[in-house]
Amino acid sequence: MKARTLGILGGGQLAQMIAAAALPLGIRTVVLEPDPQAPARWNAEQLPLPYTDPAGLERLAACDAVTLEFENVPTEATEALEGRVPLRPSPAVLHRSKHRAREKAALVQAGASVAPYRVIEQAEDLPGALSAVGGQGLLKTSELGYDGKGQQTVTDEAGLRAAWERLERVPCVLEGLVPFVREVSLGVARGPGGELAYGPLVENLHRGGILRRSVYPAASPDATAQAARRIARQVVEGWDVTGLITLEFFELESGELLVNEVAPRVHNSGHLTQDGGGLTQFEVAARAALGLPLRDFEPLLPCAMVNLLGWPDGEEPDLEALLHLPGVHLHLYHKQNRVGRKLGHVNVVGHSREEVLARAAEVEQLIGRP
Repeated sequence: MKARTLGILGGGQLAQMIAAAALPLGIRTVVLEPDPQAPARWNAEQLPLPYTDPAGLERLAACDAVTLEFENVPTEATEALEGRVPLRPSPAVLHRSKHRAREKAALVQAGASVAPYRVIEQAEDLPGALSAVGGQGLLKTSELGYDGKGQQTVTDEAGLRAAWERLERVPCVLEGLVPFVREVSLGVARGPGGELAYGPLVENLHRGGILRRSVYPAASPDATAQAARRIARQVVEGWDVTGLITLEFFELESGELLVNEVAPRVHNSGHLTQDGGGLTQFEVAARAALGLPLRDFEPLLPCAMVNLLGWPDGEEPDLEALLHLPGVHLHLYHKQNRVGRKLGHVNVVGHSREEVLARAAEVEQLIGRP
């Protein structure tokens, strides 16, 4: 195969895993990442420069294509690259997905359903907003929030005003709380010619706003998985996506799916594809960015993922004990420990959903369940 180079804006663990998956295909990776201790430095050429550095952007512009590993890339960086190198997903997709209000409006325009919401940009937007979304909700900053950061639960008008003050009166979205039965996610890739490849419908468990465990197959009916694919297709075609994005859904009792968020990249819930026997989300992301052939990336075996979060001093889990367990795969990110920080993940594989759930529970016992 022809030698190719993939540029990545961001050098965290997602870039590290994209680089690892790309290497067997003969693809070199170059990451623009200012942190000299970034995880991707281990297996990619790192440019330890600011995202807007002209020399760094010049090097990325010389790649065959550029992709993203996180949303909060300065728009100046993508604007400087646009037209010089294929950016996949495009700056237009990033512009929508990094801003909650724009994202929700674009989802509705593409034909997807979302939870009730109101945009809060000034004090005059507060009165009546909570009742309009059902009387209780989550106030989230329109930009920069992740892993439970930048959001507040509100149940009355006074609490809404106080929450907006705590968030420093920045533009926000107030989302109504919906009675979902489970949270699920689906990755989808679209090539330059419009070809599509779907990942698995994964069931997710969050605690404290942070993803703690994902499992495939989800407990959802087959019809729900097919509905998720239809919605994903509507979004990627409506937004003219090239590359890989991930949709997070609320699944309601009726089976209806509401899109919660869209990530313009590989996603934490898709890490289980590394050990399930099929293609990984990381290889598919590289293929889609570079215009290589695509195919679906559902695992061949039931599997689950447990996030490994940072621990308090003196409470380090016995990670070597995980290496004795059958069907268990440890993935570390080479990051300094900090309480609550994502330091790695553990994938488990088995012959049934019940078996992988039991193994995931055993892993959680060993690493501690925060």
